[in-house]
Amino acid sequence: MFNTMKIINANKLTEKYYDYLELEKIEVVSQILNEVKNDGDKAVKKYTKKFDNLNLENTLITRKQVEEAYKKVNPKDIQSLKKAAINIKFFAREQFKTFKDFEIKKNGVILGQKIVPIEKVGCYVPGGRYPLPSSALMNVIPAKVAGVKEIIVCSPKIHPLTIVAADIAGANKIFNIGGIQAIGAMAYGTKTVPKVNTIVGPGNKFVAAAKKEVYGVVGIDFIAGPSEVLIIADETGNPEFIAADLLAQAEHDSNARCDLLTMSKGLAKKVDKELKIQLDNLPTKEIAKIALNNGRIVVVKDLTEAVNISNRRAPEHLEIQVKDKKQLISKLTNYGSLFIGNYSAEVFGDYCSGTNHTLPTNGAPNYTGGLSVKDFIKILTYQEMDKKSCIDLGKIASRIADLEGLKGHKHAADVRLKK
Repeated sequence: MFNTMKIINANKLTEKYYDYLELEKIEVVSQILNEVKNDGDKAVKKYTKKFDNLNLENTLITRKQVEEAYKKVNPKDIQSLKKAAINIKFFAREQFKTFKDFEIKKNGVILGQKIVPIEKVGCYVPGGRYPLPSSALMNVIPAKVAGVKEIIVCSPKIHPLTIVAADIAGANKIFNIGGIQAIGAMAYGTKTVPKVNTIVGPGNKFVAAAKKEVYGVVGIDFIAGPSEVLIIADETGNPEFIAADLLAQAEHDSNARCDLLTMSKGLAKKVDKELKIQLDNLPTKEIAKIALNNGRIVVVKDLTEAVNISNRRAPEHLEIQVKDKKQLISKLTNYGSLFIGNYSAEVFGDYCSGTNHTLPTNGAPNYTGGLSVKDFIKILTYQEMDKKSCIDLGKIASRIADLEGLKGHKHAADVRLKK
């Protein structure tokens, strides 16, 4: 039963993180990955039957099945997905413009970089409790904008909505497989599923553990834990909006993190009251109740304390509903994505504003941002020297190599100096 979110003072606050060590204990992950590596499609079908109760002759979604999926989806829903795709593509294209080829000359040396797309990418789209067509849009579109040649999507018990979204986004191949076996198939390749160069997308703890294990064989975006939202609000915050945003996050998962930092005890009580009202009418309230009971409303003394807690916490989604937004924004440095002002609901970022919803969690925003075109490109550098610059740099390289005791390195420089 949902009684109340804990309203506590900041001095009693302790940080809670998802235990990633738990991922090490999931022995079944290694077992399934090894079977997929050795037995390919046979193992994929075996575990799809076991976990999803699907007896598939062919895991690949054919063009005919894609066309059938469009017929099963309401045209208005298709239009909504297409409009969201336009916004996501617009933002991804603007991001891509910030990565440029260039060539410069320094001390006679030509130095340059080339932006090259990754050749093959695998996008995992969850499909357990809810179909998530938005994840197909978010994962595929930036890869497409980056110029990836082959993009595949894997999703368990794939829903027509997900098929349509993947097609709208520009996926080359779509597979009706999920879980550990899907990660293994994309990482190692099978006769049916192409081996990719990198895997992106959210998933449950089994998917996260599988991505962690195949890292090195392929690249990955990051290991994502349960979803999170942290809201900072002063007395100008809207209790109804705040409660709605906390509930939106809470319905994701019973382990979701839903926290509020506020300078106003009055707002804290209003939000808690509003949560109880809205929860009664929420179809997903059984899951949301558990997450909310683990959530916290933290009363802080001022915005400085709120900023310090937020930067330390590094939440996936950070919302601010305060009077002095500009001052606060300049001090906030660790978050997956920021939502500014009462009307900037986190749900808009989830679906259609344009920024990506595949975001780091569990403190990872301390060192990385969300999924972007950057995850689908390689920044390759090159150099070209003439005789004069070779002599100038050769003396430096020879001396440093000698300092390190790497005589082969020294010789490679010296042999050119002798010429």
